[in-house]
Amino acid sequence: MDRITSFKAYDIRGKYPNELNNDLAYKIGKAYSKLLDAKNVVVGHDVRKSSPALVNALVEGLTENGTNVINLGLCGTEMIYFAVPYFDTDGGIMITASHNPPEYNGLKFVKRNSVPMGYDSGLNEIEKMILKNELSKHTTRKGSITQKNIMSEFINNLQKFYHPEKIKPLKVVVNAGNGCVGLALDALEKFLPIKMIKIHHNPDPDFPNGVPNPLLPENRQSTIDAIKEYNADLGVAWDGDYDRCFFFDENGNFVEGYYIVGLLAKSILKKYPGEKIVHDPRLIWNTIDVVKKSGGIPVLSKSGHAFIKQKMREVNAIYGGEMSAHHYFRDNSYSDSGLIPFVLTLQLISDENTTLSKLVGEMIKAYPCSGEINSTISNPTKKLEEIKNRYSDGKIDEIDGVSVEYPTWRFNVRLSNTEPLIRLNVESKNDETLMKTKTEELLNLIRS
Repeated sequence: MDRITSFKAYDIRGKYPNELNNDLAYKIGKAYSKLLDAKNVVVGHDVRKSSPALVNALVEGLTENGTNVINLGLCGTEMIYFAVPYFDTDGGIMITASHNPPEYNGLKFVKRNSVPMGYDSGLNEIEKMILKNELSKHTTRKGSITQKNIMSEFINNLQKFYHPEKIKPLKVVVNAGNGCVGLALDALEKFLPIKMIKIHHNPDPDFPNGVPNPLLPENRQSTIDAIKEYNADLGVAWDGDYDRCFFFDENGNFVEGYYIVGLLAKSILKKYPGEKIVHDPRLIWNTIDVVKKSGGIPVLSKSGHAFIKQKMREVNAIYGGEMSAHHYFRDNSYSDSGLIPFVLTLQLISDENTTLSKLVGEMIKAYPCSGEINSTISNPTKKLEEIKNRYSDGKIDEIDGVSVEYPTWRFNVRLSNTEPLIRLNVESKNDETLMKTKTEELLNLIRS
């Protein structure tokens, strides 16, 4: 079967207008409406220049097939996840390319109750309908369009996750990266006793301070500089559609997302002991250790939001975390959020009357890790087999790529869904030198 290049494993994404354009967005609207027989759908968009035109085309396709649309306008992805159950709609679509460069755009989809829709759970059907031009629904009724601003309802909903009176008057650098989160931070500020030092705060589709992707080391410096200049207690930076946030301690050190999973698990289990916590297989030892010590039950899942959300629903987990800075909450329709981790971390620092560096320092020392290292190679599948053979004396797990465990160190290698890449993660038990040696050994093998 033919493929549409912008259709990916979890969403639709590509360069505008070559790989994703208004005509395709219009057809996606018609196909989505028909596939779900959707009566009502929520839509929203990020700050990109192409977003308003794509929304208009998408909405035209939806309403032509009889679907009523609630348009949230400029918003974050997690506002769509909130709005779908809030308005009790059949689904939601967010127009965003998250942390990609300005020339990209994309669409993220959920069904009723914000259940994710990926390629193998609906996008493949949409692609088929578009390629076969089977887009018309048996209706002559045109759907209505309602503009809604739900910022205050959305911010109010966050309050069930934290107690403002327990948060100290911390000084916090908040870096919106010129994405969408600035508006939400302004609304949240009234409910928090902290002092926000706002940088790159206003939404700007040109991304004058670099693409809003704090995983790129070159995009971290402005947050680090502001922490040092204002002597702040911590720094937080978001990606473009703010479903992910990234933390920096009071010394300006970037904190790997892996340790934030342990931190949030600890914070949640303080209030809800005995609950299940879902985590991905890339780096696991710290999470398992913290969860067990905090009276919780760790549950392993394949990485990727569709798998984590599915596993959380299966086992009724209260929280799920990935080292890639995606954090999912049962009381948030099992959806990821970039603001809940922010308020939970503020509360944990206040509760424990300590600093972020102290909270994560013990974890980093106990389980040093390499962070994710990507290598572009010509035949990744063959290389994966080679690695498996070389380390066949370890305990092997293939829930996601290949994980190999030894008594004092372990690693995970997995292939990218979209590029000829191998992703490597290595961790050890209380031995940074061993971790670094093994990382180098594996990279030499991968890149040879």
